Amino acid sequence: MSGDQKSIDSVWTRPRRQREQLSREQIVAEAVRLLDEEGLEALSMRRLGTRLNAGATSLYRHVANKDELIELVVDEVYGELDVPDVSDPANWRSAAGRCAYSLRAMVLRHPWVASLLGQVGLAYLGPNVLRLSERMLAMLDTAGFPAAETHRAMSTVLAYVIGMATAEAAYMSMLVRSGRTEQEWMASLQSSTEQVMAEHPRLLEGQQAHRNRDPEQARDESFDYGLQRVLDGLAVRLG
Repeated sequence: MSGDQKSIDSVWTRPRRQREQLSREQIVAEAVRLLDEEGLEALSMRRLGTRLNAGATSLYRHVANKDELIELVVDEVYGELDVPDVSDPANWRSAAGRCAYSLRAMVLRHPWVASLLGQVGLAYLGPNVLRLSERMLAMLDTAGFPAAETHRAMSTVLAYVIGMATAEAAYMSMLVRSGRTEQEWMASLQSSTEQVMAEHPRLLEGQQAHRNRDPEQARDESFDYGLQRVLDGLAVRLG
């Protein structure tokens, strides 16, 4: 590194402060609770300090700014993922499916994370992101994917899951704001939806086919359909 270039400081490499009343773990845990309750727009160092009964200055001893806090909370919830160890190549597909469902569930528990997954981890990778990404790559390596394709295969699965889960999380957040259950919301739309689709027979047929179905089950089946087609495509590469 040349003398006029400086390394970029990272929250992951900076030594932690010890023996203080407020810890980084407490800050991150409360930030996750704030985000779950009120969303990303509500997150600020001042707001978080108030919830912790501490001034923003106390937070800055552990976290330099809001961007670093975002890195920490994303890595925290990323640690909830279930990525099984795979020793038998024949089990790679079920393991990949389990991982995909775990990621979807995590995004639905923490809808705010959907818009952040593409913004973090580009320069500074937290321990959970590193550990679980390594396990995903090991799973695909065991499956028999060439080394040049393991990262691409992992990115393909993650892109599908994050895309679907982001849309689903936005929909679920809308339901919460409406104060209605999913069944009530769907029932309220049925008449007007079928009316405007009257001149579009294929759309109307699809709408009517789902009229009496449990909407949660329909979402699960839609997610699984797409996931299996993605895994079908990856399986061809192993053929």
